[in-house]
Amino acid sequence: MPAKPSILYVEDEARSRRVMRLLLQNSMKLEHVTIFEDSSNFMERAKAVTPKPDIIFLDIHIAPHNGFQMLDMIRNSQYFKDQIVIALTASVMNEEVRKLQQAGFNGCLAKPIDMDVFPDLLARMVQGEAIWHITA
Repeated sequence: MPAKPSILYVEDEARSRRVMRLLLQNSMKLEHVTIFEDSSNFMERAKAVTPKPDIIFLDIHIAPHNGFQMLDMIRNSQYFKDQIVIALTASVMNEEVRKLQQAGFNGCLAKPIDMDVFPDLLARMVQGEAIWHITA
């Protein structure tokens, strides 16, 4: 995977989108960052992203398709089946984390994103490490 990965982020909360864009594009200087404000027509839009995303970050509580539904679409797609998919959620109770793990997410980051540790966590995700960073 490239040192500067292509990122797709699906998030309905404007502040979270702004923070992630600043972090990925301004601080980390990533060139390929795509952010969707909702999950409508998710697969059609995701497949149109170029280059193909190396990592997909999914907000869990979003409409019309929540993070679990989008993950199912990804895992059932030949195009994305081996994709690294990371959940982003403010709900980081043990039960929620278990559900995310059982559903097949490659990791989870608690919101708000910890901007100090995120670059290191992203580098580890790119290498294929499962990251469950749930302490806020």
